[in-house]
Amino acid sequence: MTSFASRSIQADIVGALRRGDRQQASLLLLNLQQTNRPLTSEDFHYILEYCATAPDPLFVMEAFELMEEKAVHTSQIVHRSVTRALSKGGYSKEAIHWLTLLGEKDSNHLSLPIFNIFLSGCVSTTKQSDVEWCLEKMETCLLGKSEITYCELLKLAVFRRNLPAVHDIWKDCTRNYHPSIILHRKFVRALTILGDLQSAYRIMQHMVVLAGRSTDHMRGSSKGRYQRSRLDIPVPALTELEDLKILLGCDLPSSFQGRVEESEKYSIDIQPEQPQGETLSLENLQLKSYVEFISTGNNPSDKFDLDNGRMAKPLGSVPATIKKFLRCSFNDMIHACVQQNNSQIAEQLFLEMQKIGLQPSRFTYDGFIKAVMAGKGAAYAIKVIEAMERRGIEPYNDTLAALSVSNSRSSQLDLAEDLLARISKPRPKYIHAFNDLLAGCDIMNEPERAVRILAEMKHLNLKPNLRTYELLFSLFGNVNIPYEEGNVLSRVDVSKRISIIEMDMLNNEIQHSFVCMKNLIRALGAEGMIEEMLKYLNVAENVLWNMDPYQKSDLYCIALHALVKARDFRKAIKTFMIMRSCGLPANAATYSIMIECCKLLPCIKSANALLSLMLRDGFYPTILTFTSLLKVVLAREDFEGALDLMDTCITEGIQPDIKIFNAILLEAFRKGQIHVIEYIVECIRRAKIQPDQSTLWHTFCAYVDQELYNTAIEALQVLSVRMISEEADVLKEKGVILEDLILSEAPDAELRIMKTFEATEHLSTALLNLRWCAIMGSTISWSPEDSLWARRLASSYDGNRRPHIITSIVPERFVV
Repeated sequence: MTSFASRSIQADIVGALRRGDRQQASLLLLNLQQTNRPLTSEDFHYILEYCATAPDPLFVMEAFELMEEKAVHTSQIVHRSVTRALSKGGYSKEAIHWLTLLGEKDSNHLSLPIFNIFLSGCVSTTKQSDVEWCLEKMETCLLGKSEITYCELLKLAVFRRNLPAVHDIWKDCTRNYHPSIILHRKFVRALTILGDLQSAYRIMQHMVVLAGRSTDHMRGSSKGRYQRSRLDIPVPALTELEDLKILLGCDLPSSFQGRVEESEKYSIDIQPEQPQGETLSLENLQLKSYVEFISTGNNPSDKFDLDNGRMAKPLGSVPATIKKFLRCSFNDMIHACVQQNNSQIAEQLFLEMQKIGLQPSRFTYDGFIKAVMAGKGAAYAIKVIEAMERRGIEPYNDTLAALSVSNSRSSQLDLAEDLLARISKPRPKYIHAFNDLLAGCDIMNEPERAVRILAEMKHLNLKPNLRTYELLFSLFGNVNIPYEEGNVLSRVDVSKRISIIEMDMLNNEIQHSFVCMKNLIRALGAEGMIEEMLKYLNVAENVLWNMDPYQKSDLYCIALHALVKARDFRKAIKTFMIMRSCGLPANAATYSIMIECCKLLPCIKSANALLSLMLRDGFYPTILTFTSLLKVVLAREDFEGALDLMDTCITEGIQPDIKIFNAILLEAFRKGQIHVIEYIVECIRRAKIQPDQSTLWHTFCAYVDQELYNTAIEALQVLSVRMISEEADVLKEKGVILEDLILSEAPDAELRIMKTFEATEHLSTALLNLRWCAIMGSTISWSPEDSLWARRLASSYDGNRRPHIITSIVPERFVV
C-alpha cells in the first residue's frame, strides 16, 4: 500500500540499524518525511516492526516522535510495536508513561493485547512494581485475562522460581477458563521446571482427557507458532463479574452463569498436599516394567481409568498436532525425572505413553534412558537401547554419551568404549564422556586403554580440557607403580611423559590447577623421584596463588608420605618444620605420617612427642595413628610393646582394621616369630575381620621359610575361605557355586576366575589360592573351623596371656 520509495527507505533504515549505524538510520528517517504525499502508519510499519523485534526502544521513540509531528494516525499495530520495543528493551518506566498517555487520549486504545505485551517485557526486567501496575490497570479497565495473559504470568512465576504462584495462576485460570492444550502444556512445563512432578502429572491427566474430547484444532501461525482454531475471548474474573452485576443492577446472563459453574466443576487442586491414593506412585498404578512390556507384546489399546489415577483411553483420531503437545508434556516430565533421580516414575510415564497410543520419540528415549540408569543401572538401559533399535529408532549422541559415562563409573570400560565409538558426530561437549572413561582407566590401572582413547580423541579433533590433563598426570605420571619400585629407566620415561603432557597443555593454553599439581606430585613421589617432586611442590606454591592453606597442606602431606616411603627422614623432618613455620593447618594424617617417620630413626620418644603435639592441636588418635606408632615399636623388635599398643587401641574404643594386624604379621614374618603370627591370626578371627592378600602372604611365607609346608598349605586354605566370608551360612551357600570354578579342568579356568571377579580382587585371589591348594592335593572344605590348624590356634589362644617370644623354631610335628 505504500510507495516503492517509502518501502526502499524503510529497508535502508532497518539495514543501517542492523549494522549498528544509528546516525545513518536517523538521516534516512529524516529523508522519509521529505515526501510529496502525506505519511501514513504504513510508511513506518517495517521500522516499528524491527524495533519491536530487536528490540530498539530509542529508535522507536525517535520514529514515533516523527509520526506525532506529522500527525500520522496510529493504529493498534503501532501501539503494540511501541509497547513491545519499550518493555522488551528495559524501558519499563517509559512504557508505563506511554501507556498512561495513550489511555488519557482515548481509553479505547488500551486493549488487552497491549498489556499482554507489557507483561511479556516484565519477564526480562523482573520488576514487581511494573507487574502490579499492569495488573491494576487491567482491572481498572475491566479487560480481564486471556490465555496469553496467563502464559506471561506463568513465565514470571517460573523466572522467579515461585511454585506457589504457579499454583495460584492455575487456580485462577481454571476458575475462569477452559484452558486449551497449549496452556496445559505450558503449565506442565512450568511445574516440571520447578520440580513439582505430582502437580504436573495431575494436569497432564486432564490434558489427555481434553485431547480425547476436544474438538479444537491447532493451526500454525506465520511465525511457526501454534494457535487455537477458536477465538481466545477474554473472560473477566468472577469478582469482576460480580462487580459488573452490581453496577448494572441486573442478573448475569445465563450463559455466563453456566460457564462459571462448569469452570468451577472443571477446576482441580494441584497443591502438593494430595489425599491418600491420589499420589503418583508405582503402588497405585501397578504396571509392568518397560522391558517386560515390550517382551510380552501387550496391546497398547488397554484402557486407562482416569478416576483411579491412570490415563484416559487410547487416543484414536486425535490430530497429530494435539499428540505432539501431549508428547512434549510427557517428555518434560520424563526429563524432570532425570534431575530428581526418579527412575520409577519415569518408567511409569513411559508405559502410559504406550498405553494411550503415543509413540515415544528419540527425545523421549533420551530422557527415559538417563532416568533409569540411576535407578536400575546401565545394564537395564542397554536393554532399552536394544529395544529402541529394534523399532528402528537410533539413539541420540547425548544418550550414548550419558550411557558411556555410567558404564565408565561402574568400571565397565569395554562397553563404555564401544558406546563412545558409536557417537556419529563427536562434539567438544562430549569431552566429559572421554574424561570419565580415562578416569575409569586410572581406577582400573589400564594405561594401554588410555593411550588408545587419547589416539581416538586426536583422530576426532577433540580438544582436551583441564580435567583431561589432570587425569593424564595421574595415569602416566609413574610407570611401575604399584607393581614395582621405580628405577633409573622408568624415571627417565616418566620425565619424558610429563614433559610431553606439559607441552601439550602449553599448546592448548591450559595452566596447571590444584588437582593437576596434586596428581603430579603424588605420581612423582610414588615413582621415587624426590627431587622432582619437591621442585613441583615449590612451583605449586608460586604458581597457584589462589590456593588456600588447606590445599597447600594437602600437597605437603603427599610429599611427606613420599619422603617417608623413600626413607628420607631428614627431608621429611625439614618439610614438616616448613609446614609448622608457615602455619599450615595439619591434620591427623599429617601427624600419623610423621610418627611413622620415627621408625626410620628409630625413636619412640620422638613418636610420643608428636603424639602429644597432635593431642594439643585437638586431633584425637585414629587407627592410622596407632598403626604408625605400632611400626615405630616394631622397628625396635618390641613385639610385647606392639601387642600392648594393640590392647590400648581397643581400650580407647578404636576398632582395629586388617592393616594394623598386617603390620605385626610382616615384622613377625621377617623375624621368624611363628607364635606371634598364629596369635595375631586368631586375634583377626575373633575380631571378625576378613583377612586380605597381605595376611595370606605373610602367614604362608612364614611357614614356608621354616619348611613347614603342610601347615603352610592348610593355613592358606583356611585364610582363603575366611577371605570369602566369615559367615558359615554364606560359605555353605556360595561353596556349591564356587567349587565348580575352583575344581574346573578347563585350560582357561584361572582366566575365567579373574574375568568373573574382576571387580572384586580379594575374591578372585581367594579362589585362585584355593585352586592351587586343590592342585597340591588338599581337600577343599567350606568349614574352616574344622581345620586342625584352626582348632589348634583357637584352643591355644588366651586373651590374657601373650605368646612367649622365642627365636627357636618348633618342629613341624608339634605344629600340626
